[in-house]
Amino acid sequence: MLSLFDQGAPAPCPTPFNMAAHVLARAGALAEKTALRVIGGAHPESWTYADLETAVRGTATGLLREGLVPGDIVLMRLGNTPDFPIAYLGAIAAGLVPVPTSSQLTEREITAMSAGLAPKLILAASGIALPDHTAPVLPLERLRAFRDLPPAEYALGDPNRPAYIIFTSGTSGRPRAVVHAHRAIWARRMMWQGWYGLTEADRLLHAGAFNWTYTLGTGLMDPWSLGASALIPAAGTAPSELARLLAEHEATIFAAAPGVYRQMLRAPVPALPKLRHGLSAGEKLPSEVARAWEKASGTPVFEAYGMSECSTFVSANPSAPAPVTTLGRPQPGRRVALIGTDGPVPLGEAGVIAVHRSDPGLMLGYLGQPEETAARFQGEWFLTGDVGRMGEDFTLTYEGRADDMMNAGGYRVSPVEVEDAMTAHPAITDAAACELRVKADTTVIGLFYVAHEDVTEDALAAFAAERLARYKCPRLFVRMENLPRGANNKLLRRVLRQDWETDHDQA
Repeated sequence: MLSLFDQGAPAPCPTPFNMAAHVLARAGALAEKTALRVIGGAHPESWTYADLETAVRGTATGLLREGLVPGDIVLMRLGNTPDFPIAYLGAIAAGLVPVPTSSQLTEREITAMSAGLAPKLILAASGIALPDHTAPVLPLERLRAFRDLPPAEYALGDPNRPAYIIFTSGTSGRPRAVVHAHRAIWARRMMWQGWYGLTEADRLLHAGAFNWTYTLGTGLMDPWSLGASALIPAAGTAPSELARLLAEHEATIFAAAPGVYRQMLRAPVPALPKLRHGLSAGEKLPSEVARAWEKASGTPVFEAYGMSECSTFVSANPSAPAPVTTLGRPQPGRRVALIGTDGPVPLGEAGVIAVHRSDPGLMLGYLGQPEETAARFQGEWFLTGDVGRMGEDFTLTYEGRADDMMNAGGYRVSPVEVEDAMTAHPAITDAAACELRVKADTTVIGLFYVAHEDVTEDALAAFAAERLARYKCPRLFVRMENLPRGANNKLLRRVLRQDWETDHDQA
């Protein structure tokens, strides 16, 4: 048998369609129900479904009154507050194309990213770096005032038209703008039972920030689409506080990145009688962490696998648990295969994890990069770049990247981007960035470098912080006499990683 999962296509997306209208379709029937609660911190907030829809549709009106027209790109430079999802949905409701970005990005990074976007408007909160760009800037105070305006009608249209853009790092070191269609939210319905086990009665607490795409999707868009309640910790909430918040607010589902579970396990976990299970995504969940969480909390963690180009499409779920050593199984309605040079490989053999090009959750493409978009396909399959094996029960075991991409707390980071930033240091003549395993369940970004003079680690860390978002900054610095290269002068990052981990007994 081949490593191919195909058990039927999902229901087609309705047309005409608007993603924001779909997310808030239950708002009228659940007007007084809590849609969002910001918990912990000095200033907790609570939003009903009626409040949320009023704010979203008023925001849509305000953005259109700024002279924007459907299809215009809006760059979001907002912080970890409810302003982020309200502006995001407001733009989509108006037919605009929002671009959520991390508030950690430096001026240098966001300027480079904005050059290819040509945004018509920049939404800006104070203290967050803005690009050097000619687009007008709308401050947060004016954006908030839009909520009191009359509600805009949802801009309905072709479900295949662009709805939003997110950035992912490419192997070239140049961040890629990934364009998603309105239909992407319809595809997420396969995750409700294929991963979450989500119902209208659930209270889902997501540990991430509002301006992280994992939080936007799993923590907000999906619960709201079904009429559930979303709980988000206030900005600055420490991982050590999350277990208490889970108990106090009677969360039934908890979502976080693996690193958050690991940090929470450093202290005793209180009784969580309302919690049914946890969810994990963003990077591979170490089996030791999954087992430790289940022992401490009495609840399992269900892992999911996906990427910026197609959200999650492989997962375990309450109705179909999978061994913690695997990623789970393809969700019902997905077509997934492991691809070799001639198509799907036999069961048990290693291949590149791929999703069929017909998947409604798959991106429209990389903005302005048709060649790079085409390069990700092999025939009818979109190649993720991750290698795995498929068992006879269709569970997928993750075996690593097919390239040198790194993972930092759930964010994919290009080694080339880090290397380009660090070789700008006047003392560094060559550099290679790698993801290094420092503990059985912990990896960090390391920088191997060649320098013509001594440079302290503190100085290198400060230099990195000026040029890279915090999650991209190296945590280890290793000076070398020279870096290993192949016959074509290509950096052998894998050799560096393997040699370092062998020397430090991190196999």
